[in-house]
Amino acid sequence: MRGIAFYFLCAAILAVLIGMSWGIQMSAAGDHKLAGAHAHLNLVGWVTLSIFAFYYHLVPDAQAGLLPKLHLACAIGGLVLLVPGIVMAIRGQDMTLAKAGSVLTLASMALFLLVVLRQGMQKPQTA
Repeated sequence: MRGIAFYFLCAAILAVLIGMSWGIQMSAAGDHKLAGAHAHLNLVGWVTLSIFAFYYHLVPDAQAGLLPKLHLACAIGGLVLLVPGIVMAIRGQDMTLAKAGSVLTLASMALFLLVVLRQGMQKPQTA
């Protein structure tokens, strides 16, 4: 695995390692107040980033250009802002990070749609 796919997969694995550790910590403490943030870390971090990684791995031509790089930046940036933002929102603090992370995460999915559409609309090469 190379390129953008590699970076997406590494970020996904890092997210699930943190998510699993956090889940164990919450369980051991018997305090699940932050379960919503933990769930978003696992879903957006592990699942979504992994799907992106495997798409780019299976369709290597989709990694070309600026669009996939922007997709990677938005996806990771969104996750990095979203999860602590949800923690802050659950604690009744400022929701700015959660909002910014949500918008970046949504933007990353829209960028992924553009990548998939761009790739799917290319004319197949004949041998």
